Amino acid sequence: MEALLLSQELSLTTPSLLFSAISLILLAYTNRFISYAQLIRILKEKYLKDHDLRMIPQIKNLRRRLYLTQVMQILGIGSLLLCVVSMFFIFISKSLLGAYVFGLALLLLAASLCVCIWEINISVKALEIHLIDIESEQKLKI
Repeated sequence: MEALLLSQELSLTTPSLLFSAISLILLAYTNRFISYAQLIRILKEKYLKDHDLRMIPQIKNLRRRLYLTQVMQILGIGSLLLCVVSMFFIFISKSLLGAYVFGLALLLLAASLCVCIWEINISVKALEIHLIDIESEQKLKI
């Protein structure tokens, strides 16, 4: 009975509603990735020039954030792909299967957003280190 209700409520438009949301999220993830790539290139040049060992923790932090961004992108793309598969199953009148695939797409999207929260927290901690350095320098000048 529950499966019958689930299959009747899901239409072709339901998974398609996520397309714009997932697309915007993927665009944001891609922008993060591009920013990290630029920053890594700058840090590499600076490190090769100065060999400043204080950059090593920042480089490790960026590597971790870059990896998390990759995971976010993969989960988001997987969610979008499963939305398409879900729409296909609904289109060929396999609504129950489409509903389950759509549910999986929602789980992937939720996982992507959770990884995004994790990555944001790491980014904030990295910026806090820079702020502490600036504050320390200001105190030395006073």
